Formats: sequence, C-alpha cells, structure tokens
Amino acid sequence: MSGDRGRPDAKARRAAQAEATRAALVDAARRLFVEKGYYRTGTEELVAAAGVGTRGALYHHFADKQALFEAVFLCVEEDLVLEAAKNLADPASGALNQLRQGLIGFLDASLTPHVQRILLIDGPAVLGWVRWRELEGVYGLGAIRAMLERAVEEGDIASGQPVDALAHLLLAAADEAALFIANAPEQRAARDQGVQALNALLDGLQKK
Repeated sequence: MSGDRGRPDAKARRAAQAEATRAALVDAARRLFVEKGYYRTGTEELVAAAGVGTRGALYHHFADKQALFEAVFLCVEEDLVLEAAKNLADPASGALNQLRQGLIGFLDASLTPHVQRILLIDGPAVLGWVRWRELEGVYGLGAIRAMLERAVEEGDIASGQPVDALAHLLLAAADEAALFIANAPEQRAARDQGVQALNALLDGLQKK
C-alpha cells in the first residue's frame, strides 16, 4: 500500500522534471537562435547551454532541431500577443483604433532582436513559407477579424465589407511591412514608412 501511495508523487516528479527539461531547452534555444541564428547553432551547443546532459534529452522532447525552433517561434508569438494585449488602447476608443494600435505595435516589435531573428528572418527560412504563414495566421488572423467585425458594428467601417478577405489582406500587409523593416538597412526609417503605409490602408477603410 505504501508503494501505491508513493507512485503518484513519483509520477508528478517525473512530469515536473520533464517539463523543466523542455523549458530549459526552449530557453537556451531562444537565446542562441537570437544571438547566432538557427543555422549557426548546433544541437550539442543547445544541449550544453540548457544543461540537460546529452542530445538524447533534446530528441526525447523534440523530433529534431527544427521542431525545437518551432517551439521557440510559438513562445515568441505568445509573448508578442501578451504584450499587445497589455498595450491596447482603451476599448472605449473604438475597435478600428485598437486595430491600428495593434498593427503598429507589431511593426514596433519587428525592431526587437527576438521578433526580428525568430519570427521574421529565420522563421520563413526554417519553417517554410506555408508553415510560417499558417502560424502567423493562428496568432494574428482571428484578432484582426474580430476587430474588423467590431468596427463594422460600431459604424467606423461600412457594412457589407468582405471582413474575412480584409483580415487576410491586413495580416499579409503587416507581415510584409515587418519583413521590410527587419531586412532594411535603415530600420527606424523603414518602420516609419511601414506605419505610414498601414495608416493609409486603415484610413481607406474608415467610413467617411
């Protein structure tokens, strides 16, 4: 009986240890991928930086280095969403203004090392364009569509607009603007140009 009582505790300890190992690998990979880039970071270096022993620990949690990169990519996306939620304007200011602020916030984030390297530079190359667009859509498309729908309800955008198509177009515009900024020789100037272009698009949607 005493052995039976101890099993749940042992199972919980193993689960906690496994989660800690996975988190250590993701944290180490995030740091190294930003500092050196995906292709210049080796698996042995990742394992050593995470302090998890051998590469067997990495392959226990991830199929390969690309799968580890995708986990890092998702962490950066989630951090970006949380930061955007904290910085959104007062809902009373209207959905269209919130959408504008959220998209501009994404362009500002494209100046930061984590977003630049993980999401915008290595992301499309490592994951492939189709998977990269799919993951970007998961985190951005629903929020953009919801704010467009609210803007229509609030009367800032004319009713009858193709909201689904508009959401896809705005997401693509924001992604392309962020890529433009990340790869520009003068990134601050590129950011200002990107904001100007996004504002022009959103002003065109606003009902006069």
